[in-house]
Amino acid sequence: MNVKLVKLFGWFGIVTPLVGFILILLAISTAPWFSWTGNALSDLGVSGLTATIFNGGLMATALCMMAFSIGVWELTEGNTVGRTGSGALFLAAVFLFGIGVFPENVKPHHFIFSVAFFVALPVSMFVLSAYMIRSGMKDLGYLSVAAGIVAALIWALEWDGVAIPEAVSALMTSVMSVILGYRMRKWDKILSAMDRAEQALEDHEAIRTLWVRGPRGGSA
Repeated sequence: MNVKLVKLFGWFGIVTPLVGFILILLAISTAPWFSWTGNALSDLGVSGLTATIFNGGLMATALCMMAFSIGVWELTEGNTVGRTGSGALFLAAVFLFGIGVFPENVKPHHFIFSVAFFVALPVSMFVLSAYMIRSGMKDLGYLSVAAGIVAALIWALEWDGVAIPEAVSALMTSVMSVILGYRMRKWDKILSAMDRAEQALEDHEAIRTLWVRGPRGGSA
């Protein structure tokens, strides 16, 4: 594992949600007709300045997500489950980029990329959560499971417009992205702490062994 790469690309876990939500909200600010309950977020990408901001924002967010997934790939070196999760995250980023390239009025491409994105995103979260739980990051792993469940189940409800479930799915992923990105930024310190804990455990076992064997040696 290249710790420097993990730390570098960890920044993108923090930056990706900020880029996405800031540009989406900026696009909404230019669209007085937009309704959270009556529209899809993709309605913002059809025409005019709103579309330029929205579609450009999706593509910029996707590029940041790709960079983050590369960092996660490096983080999960040697772990098949982790590598599968990071690969799914990269695919989700590719599908998000496709949504920006093919706006809502480009059919059927937009629909295909949208469905693929909102399927790949929770799948990547579930797979990565399994990796985190197995790797000792149980708090983040269980949080990712919960976020993935919410991101998937929100689509089971009936909506006049799908802007809310789209935003909720993105928000759930953002929570995991920011926390994992922050931990990746501190990965060298986390490794050092793990090494110290392992050394302390070894020292404890050595002392315990000497304590058990010592009196026997003295009595002999």
